[in-house]
Amino acid sequence: MPRLLSPLVALALLLANVAAHAARPDLSTLAERSGYRQTGRYDEVIALCEAYQRAYPAAVRCLTFGTTPQGRPMQALVVSTRGALTPEQARAQGLPVVLVQGGIHAGEIDGKDAGFSLLRDLLTGRTGKGVLDSAVMLFVPVFNVDGHENFRAWNRPNQRGPEAMGFRVTAQRYNLNRDYAKADAPEMQAMLGLIDAWDPLVMLDLHVTDGAKFQHGISITGEPVNIGDEALRDAGRTLKAGILAHLKTQGVLPLGFYPSFAREDDPSSGFVETAYPPRFSTGYFPLRNRLAILVETHSWKPYPERVRLTYQAVLAALQHVASHGQHWQQLAAQADADAKALAGRPVPLDYRTTDATRIIEFLGYAYRRQRSEISGGDMIEYDERTPKLWMLPLRDTIVPALTVNAPKAGYLVPPEYAAQVGALLRLHGIQMDTLTAPVTQHAVETFRAEHVEFSATSVEGHQRTSLTGQWQATTRDLPAGTLFVPIAQPKARLLMALLEPQAPDSMAAWGMFNTAFERKEYMESYVAEEQARQMLAGDPALKAAFERALSTDPAFAANPQARLEFFYRRHPAWDQDFNRYPLLRTDVMP
Repeated sequence: MPRLLSPLVALALLLANVAAHAARPDLSTLAERSGYRQTGRYDEVIALCEAYQRAYPAAVRCLTFGTTPQGRPMQALVVSTRGALTPEQARAQGLPVVLVQGGIHAGEIDGKDAGFSLLRDLLTGRTGKGVLDSAVMLFVPVFNVDGHENFRAWNRPNQRGPEAMGFRVTAQRYNLNRDYAKADAPEMQAMLGLIDAWDPLVMLDLHVTDGAKFQHGISITGEPVNIGDEALRDAGRTLKAGILAHLKTQGVLPLGFYPSFAREDDPSSGFVETAYPPRFSTGYFPLRNRLAILVETHSWKPYPERVRLTYQAVLAALQHVASHGQHWQQLAAQADADAKALAGRPVPLDYRTTDATRIIEFLGYAYRRQRSEISGGDMIEYDERTPKLWMLPLRDTIVPALTVNAPKAGYLVPPEYAAQVGALLRLHGIQMDTLTAPVTQHAVETFRAEHVEFSATSVEGHQRTSLTGQWQATTRDLPAGTLFVPIAQPKARLLMALLEPQAPDSMAAWGMFNTAFERKEYMESYVAEEQARQMLAGDPALKAAFERALSTDPAFAANPQARLEFFYRRHPAWDQDFNRYPLLRTDVMP
């Protein structure tokens, strides 16, 4: 017969239990307490970050990894039931890290509330038992913190709930999901520091779509599936398929492509899958030989449903990383090694979707088009009471659109650009060296633009630039202070994406070298007339070329400025640096 506790002992145990319960902080969110009508402000994130660390000191670390332009702390929670709460501990234990990023667009805040709810359930064992033994969760509830506090109703007019939310862009009006490569925003610079420290194997970017009304509640896309290291694409496909399969078991209608119509506001046009450049998360992480998943709940689904779907998508990703992470880490390590050997090999830098089309079943609603008395144009009206099966075209065959052979040694950055270029490369964790002594007549390649097109409008504070041209072999003196950026490094793909002038998100494409493509000196017409006559008199070959141009090109013959430019470009006064990309490539170690 069991021995009964004395009344004093029983009372002591009861009081201890009450005290322990009272000491445990409240880990619920305003979203939960309000039935998901509302979402909390950022002070809730700060409070919960600290509360989780107090409640689970052996498994949770609350850290500040940056400060926003408006002075707010950028906070993350590191979660591991193995106690791997620093990057060094995670690496020592061989644990894969999963970066769960919420609120990059702060009006799309499903990830914050879903993440806190899932985190509590993982730590209490209510779901995902053992997941946090096999993987480290690095949870950023809100990336765009200042945007989150630009808080009001109607910040997302195409979205059902919550009642009020943050805004899409930062206080400085940067769209952070256009900033991974160029890293203008202080918030992105802080995030890149976090990424460089923790080196997450998988990144989950949590969003909400805009767009039409249809029945599907969530889309799961990501890379490397179509781009990046070939072997690592197997991991990307497995992860994506695993999340989709899990969502189907939850009675969800997930999509494996982003549901944006080929023609805006026209469901009959179908869909076009895209491989995104590295300004976006899913274009950026594959260039680091890591995996990225874009989770997009559908804006017309009610907020409680969207949070539930996000919760399940993140849970599925964590479970798959826990199961496959060791193998995927090996694939990532091999991808790093393969990237170090890209010298001289063709590397795709941009992609396009072919015209190959297949017809898919898509769960939409009945709709009609009619003339609008408001706009005077056609408008579309969906009837959510009448589900319809749409048979729509999908273009999802993606192939390289721009391929460039990697330099055999690396890139050279002249001293006058070393601070600017070096700062960006360091943010991305790219290795480089500085020449301490000059090198004379080094074999290099220079890129001269044959055609330059500047964007007509500002894009993210930049005048973007499109260049066509080619690299040509020559020699150059390299002064001390020149940066040498070797191609033989794990982030070689990212390096090329930043420094190859024709890559879609290169420094050149973002207009960071536009002064190189602007005319700085001119020859007055009367001077050009005088010099042209002297040049014709002394150079029979030049005279023949000029006469040939006059006889074969009527537009040239009828354009006085073009005729004078013909001579100016051949005169010693012509600016030889005009339209020359200022960085160099080399096949020979300096």
